[in-house]
Amino acid sequence: LRPGVYEGKIPPEALELMSRYQKCLREFTAISCWHLNEYESSALWKLYLKSNEGIAIQSTFSQLKRCLKDEEHDIYIGIVKYIDFDKDWMPEGNTFYPFVHKRKSFEHEQELRALIQKVPTKDGKTDLSKPLFDDGIYVAVDLKALIKRIYVAPTCPAWLFELTKSVTKKYGLDREVFQSSLDDVPVY
Repeated sequence: LRPGVYEGKIPPEALELMSRYQKCLREFTAISCWHLNEYESSALWKLYLKSNEGIAIQSTFSQLKRCLKDEEHDIYIGIVKYIDFDKDWMPEGNTFYPFVHKRKSFEHEQELRALIQKVPTKDGKTDLSKPLFDDGIYVAVDLKALIKRIYVAPTCPAWLFELTKSVTKKYGLDREVFQSSLDDVPVY
């Protein structure tokens, strides 16, 4: 090696190329995000609802794993690790790592992610010219096997609660619908 060419550091051009490749992988990765916790999260209801109308389903890891079977794609499930990007090193050598690592400031999300990643090849080489998942990807799911409970938002109107019960009954989804009790006045 010539002095100054590689002295234990990754050349800036190589870092830039790796960064561009990781950004391109977003176009070839489909993600389903889940909150991993025993209890509901008031913060997540507030964060993800743009109105007082919303529905959440409760499931388990094993139910999710059983339900996400796809003949065409491999589906990987992993718990998100929250790191300090200025101090912590993200592992290398796996194209899923950027999708299961997030900043520590998102730790309240307690996320579990199901991922499908399919990077196309052309003539035996990676072909990043056309994204595969422009509009997401369809994965068949057996809702009866997936859903443990159904919750409507703590502040939802009565009509949404009744509509949710009616729709679950109409489609034979034998699951009880609960109104979230997070806004109930606590008993002291």
